[in-house]
Amino acid sequence: MAEAQNGSAGPQAVPAASARPPATPEGIALAYGSLVLMALLPIFFGALRSVSCAKSKNSSEMPETITSRDAARFPIVASCTLLGLYLFFKIFSQEYINLLLSMYFFVLGILALSHTISPMMNRFFPANFPNKQYQLLFTQGSGESKEEIVNYEFDTKDLVCLALSSVVGVWYLLRKHWIANNLFGLAFSLNGVELLHLNNVSTGCILLGGLFIYDVFWVFGTNVMVTVAKSFEAPIKLVFPQDLLEKGLEADNFAMLGLGDIVIPGIFIALLLRFDISLKKNTHTYFYTSFVAYIFGLGLTIFIMHIFKHAQPALLYLVPACIGFPLLVALAKGEVTEMFRLQLSGSMHASRSCLFPESQPSQHGTGPAWSYESSAEILPHTPRLTHFPTVSGSPASLADSMQQKLSCPRRRRQQSPSAM
Repeated sequence: MAEAQNGSAGPQAVPAASARPPATPEGIALAYGSLVLMALLPIFFGALRSVSCAKSKNSSEMPETITSRDAARFPIVASCTLLGLYLFFKIFSQEYINLLLSMYFFVLGILALSHTISPMMNRFFPANFPNKQYQLLFTQGSGESKEEIVNYEFDTKDLVCLALSSVVGVWYLLRKHWIANNLFGLAFSLNGVELLHLNNVSTGCILLGGLFIYDVFWVFGTNVMVTVAKSFEAPIKLVFPQDLLEKGLEADNFAMLGLGDIVIPGIFIALLLRFDISLKKNTHTYFYTSFVAYIFGLGLTIFIMHIFKHAQPALLYLVPACIGFPLLVALAKGEVTEMFRLQLSGSMHASRSCLFPESQPSQHGTGPAWSYESSAEILPHTPRLTHFPTVSGSPASLADSMQQKLSCPRRRRQQSPSAM
């Protein structure tokens, strides 16, 4: 949801309160333009990193796959979570709830930001940097019944990234400054686009369609989402002050954009990039088309919000654009002849492929675009989401696991004969 609002946190953008002087046209344009730019960065770079993540054979760095069943259940899970938060804020003290949430997002944000900056920071370390390996291991039980609870591997470079991220975390915890909020928000968004993978285009349509209805209902049908957004003090949104030119860094009249309006379309756009690569035509037609579609949809959201001075469900405009533009391209290229039939069969095949991994893989680049399904060609060892009984790997993998707990519904463990 997008909103232009004064001060309070939320995953939207709301009209400014009458108690404050109205923002100048220059300030509004700067705020909206900055929000659009900040939304595009994690989508673009997260999509690029999702390709490398998909090709990774390191088990601790593998992405998590969303199937059609997961996509269909996600709006229901999200609705229950949203309603639960609404009741919590109505029954319990908002101060104590936000204190707990601040501590949780403090830890989560540090790990996510560390994962985000790690590839960039590695370029600054000299070749002779004394990089030592460490491991933090917690087990439960003894003998044959011993079970790993935490298996956390890291090195000196990871510690440096964690230290830098901790500075931002302390800044956010003490000041709740909007810049610290945005650094965490960008890290969450990029990690989500990079590490959450849709298994095929049909699943993406199911997910976006379901959340389209979810967003419209909870914004226009009730006051639940707006209430939670105003009460929820956590880096689950990107903000930019409309009065920055007048008050500088201490500005407090914010326009906001929820992370869900970035990550949800972003994982669909990242899927289309991997589809373009699977065609092996050295073109990224569907990726660039969907990326332009996202810009168009977000721009339309901001325009409607500014004209009507009312919070807008951004997915109302983003979903038709992100699905419709690639669909028109596929139509022009003659790749949608059997689109509706293949959406259904592709969805069924997606569910079966997770339950029966020995089933025949899809043939990339030979059928219509909407039948594309990620397989070993691009995603060599992609697992399904599980209940995350242990945490292992580097700080990046710990950030991934913690983030997925927050943003993804639980899934049944895959029983793969080939993996046993």
